Amino acid sequence: MALTHTIEASPIADRYARGWHCLGLAADYKDGQPHTVNAFGTRLVAYLGEDQQVHILDSYCPHMGADLSRGQVRGNSVLCPFHNWSWGADGKCNNIPYSKRIPPKARVKSWPTCEQNKLLFVWNDPENNPPPPEVSIPRIDACFSDKWSDWVIEKWTINTNCRELIDNVADMAHFPVVHGAPVDYFANIFQAHKATQIMIGSGTQGNQGSLATCATYFGPAYQITEMKGEMGGFPIDSILLNCHLPIHLRCFDLRFGMIVRKMEGLSEVMSQQIVAAYIKSIQQGFYQDVAIWDNKVRIDNPLLCEGDGPIYQLREWYRQFYLDAADVPEEAIKRQVVELNAGLSNPPPPHHVFED
Repeated sequence: MALTHTIEASPIADRYARGWHCLGLAADYKDGQPHTVNAFGTRLVAYLGEDQQVHILDSYCPHMGADLSRGQVRGNSVLCPFHNWSWGADGKCNNIPYSKRIPPKARVKSWPTCEQNKLLFVWNDPENNPPPPEVSIPRIDACFSDKWSDWVIEKWTINTNCRELIDNVADMAHFPVVHGAPVDYFANIFQAHKATQIMIGSGTQGNQGSLATCATYFGPAYQITEMKGEMGGFPIDSILLNCHLPIHLRCFDLRFGMIVRKMEGLSEVMSQQIVAAYIKSIQQGFYQDVAIWDNKVRIDNPLLCEGDGPIYQLREWYRQFYLDAADVPEEAIKRQVVELNAGLSNPPPPHHVFED
């Protein structure tokens, strides 16, 4: 009787990852209007208060269930479109136009937010603990430099669980197959709330030349990649944003963005044309992954072989964000370095590729 490997998959846990989640450009939420954010199996409202801070609240009014994101902003509060109950940035109801008394339970959840790198973030924690300082989003100086372009960000809705996206961190073998990008050197570093992928190889399909990347997840949902590549014989330095926001357990919004170092010695028009073509070619890589995700099955016991990458170690790292903080095992956050030498006879150690 021939041996076969039976695919196993446990039900998806009814829980969303603890960590900062990126909502895209902060400027998009600063027009004075309330904005709908579908996330974490519910609906949120994001709005700019008169204090010039973006506030995020649960969007369903506990009075009669109306959607606050369809209401109006007044001061630091958002008004319900149904009965004009006013909800402050702290989540407390601060005015009912036809009642002198506000019920003591008139409160909705207020979500911690932060702005960094011209992006807006919301903090999710099933235990409702505040974000610890050690997981703060690091500043990217290039985002504030006139030597770099502005963010160009695309958003797609992906109908699968977000773990499929995370698996790419350790999946070396799919790069030449799906993206036409041969890999010479590949390494992963896992430590605390960060997971890093270092890769040296050739460009993707239609974008030949050298390619070196250092991609780090800062928490469960926000990844920044430093990339050195080529386009039309010109060297290009870029920084990639890859972040996701779970809408519900089987669907997430994926935001993919780039900033690119402006090229010296070229006209503004030619530089913009090269940058635009480069961004488009990199975006195509994500389309290729989406086509796989749309047609694959969830698998908890992947049948792996030599050269596949540390998929199980990655998933153990990722699992920490779905546990209560006190239950995270030491094994999940200790430093691990895994190298796969696909082609280089003398591959450099990770810290010689980019700063660790």
